Amino acid sequence: MKTMSFDFKSRRSMISARRGMVGASNPLAAQAGLNILRGGGNAADAAVATSAMMNVMDPGSCGIGGDCFALYYDARTKQVSALNGSGRAPGALTLDAARALGWEKMNPRHAHSVTVPGAVRGWHDLLQRHGTMTLADVLGDAIYYADEGYPTAPVVGYRWQRSGAFLRSAANAEEYLPNGVPPKAGQVIRLPGLAKTLRMIAEGGPDAFYSGPVADAIVASLQEQGGLMTLDDLKNHRSTWDEPIFSDYRGVTIYECPPNGQGLTALIALNIASHFDLAALPWDSPKRIHLMVECMRLAWADAHEYIADMNQADLPLDMLLSVDYAAERAALIQPYYAIDPPPSPGELPGGSDTIYLSAVDGEGNACSFIKSLYMGFGVGIVAEGTGVWLQNRGAGFSLAPGHRNALAPGKRPYHTIIPGLALKNGALWASFGVMGGFMQPQGHFQVVSALVDDDLNPQEALNRPRWYVDRGDPGGNLLIEEGTPFKTMADLAERGHRIQPEAGLGRGNFGRGQIIRYDPETGVMHGGSEPRADGQIAAF
Repeated sequence: MKTMSFDFKSRRSMISARRGMVGASNPLAAQAGLNILRGGGNAADAAVATSAMMNVMDPGSCGIGGDCFALYYDARTKQVSALNGSGRAPGALTLDAARALGWEKMNPRHAHSVTVPGAVRGWHDLLQRHGTMTLADVLGDAIYYADEGYPTAPVVGYRWQRSGAFLRSAANAEEYLPNGVPPKAGQVIRLPGLAKTLRMIAEGGPDAFYSGPVADAIVASLQEQGGLMTLDDLKNHRSTWDEPIFSDYRGVTIYECPPNGQGLTALIALNIASHFDLAALPWDSPKRIHLMVECMRLAWADAHEYIADMNQADLPLDMLLSVDYAAERAALIQPYYAIDPPPSPGELPGGSDTIYLSAVDGEGNACSFIKSLYMGFGVGIVAEGTGVWLQNRGAGFSLAPGHRNALAPGKRPYHTIIPGLALKNGALWASFGVMGGFMQPQGHFQVVSALVDDDLNPQEALNRPRWYVDRGDPGGNLLIEEGTPFKTMADLAERGHRIQPEAGLGRGNFGRGQIIRYDPETGVMHGGSEPRADGQIAAF
């Protein structure tokens, strides 16, 4: 049976409903969130249920061994809050210790790249502030499917198969290699170790993860591989609630989480783009793509320099998001040729294994939620007996002394995962996100432009072919997705862009998103789900 064609030609229609809606890159996960909404839960409750299910359905991309971020819109107060559920470097891990190993950059597959997993505490804190249910209420479906098994989805199954050699060399990964091989699409897989851990969290809350047998297993497994994490590192972890950052784009206010996430990058690009009439240009015209790419390259140059843990670095956010600064940057863009030399690219690694989900309830509350291990199956270490893959978010640190994002004990690294929210006239307008490493702010920029400049519906915005400045490198290749006219690509090459056409398997470079638009006058939600993934919009 042919399980994956990789043509990604979407014929999906937008989904509309009024009582509740969840978008995720797996149908069973979206339905788990919908079950919570139908049972009386709100958007926060549904987001955690969906997130837990995605850990089971796509364990190589996300999980309780990773981090999370969320933006939440409270329909009663009309306020947006930002949850930072990312972890910190171990207290014993110093810049000198890493450089003493001869590293110039962090090694993403070494135990030193494992930061404290923040997702479980993030789940708890999101429910505490905005939810109506407990972890025990929302983890039921995830526990059931991990225990009883589920058929592997096509895109996830393909990626799982490609990771076979890596999984066989990973520590304690037997649960993810039934009969010694990764599961194929459609094959039923059970994850009893993960089910046991999720059940412990449901019964004991976050303390069951950050202390006790699970914490013991995390620390022991890391120390066996040369890591320095301790039980105190886990026990002392806390999420933070931050003031979101935002910018106005043609009458729509776009919200992002502040650094250490890279949402700032999308806002800078949108601010610069507001100086050009993109709506007057066809979406696939070389002029429009050129202008947007140049906006993105300028935004990347700033991101590489400034994004870091705000508690340990001085970040001039007001300046970077100011109208005057956007005007200065826009003036650097030439109408025909790419900026030469390109803005300084800084130094950041790759990595794109993440899940994004969105939930809106019948009261108009919205939760834009994202969770990740960073690279596929994280660092390549499972905490023995728990089913928990450990993230390698520490690979996002710089090893350049004096850099804002330089590795330091107890510090949060540069983070790629970013949820998005949009308000119009103070009311919810959209909950959205595009996962995929350094594609994420580029995806936010492109879908916001599609929604605002071109008035596309959510599904149309996600269907549109995308472009990608390679690995967030302002001077790197410009990947262009199949469906963009050849004439446009040729024109962009003449303008000085290093064009790299992508089709087939290369389509995975362009991210996977979910969008829910909301009409506050009618209460109608309009949803779109990524055609490049296995997911769907679930609604009632």
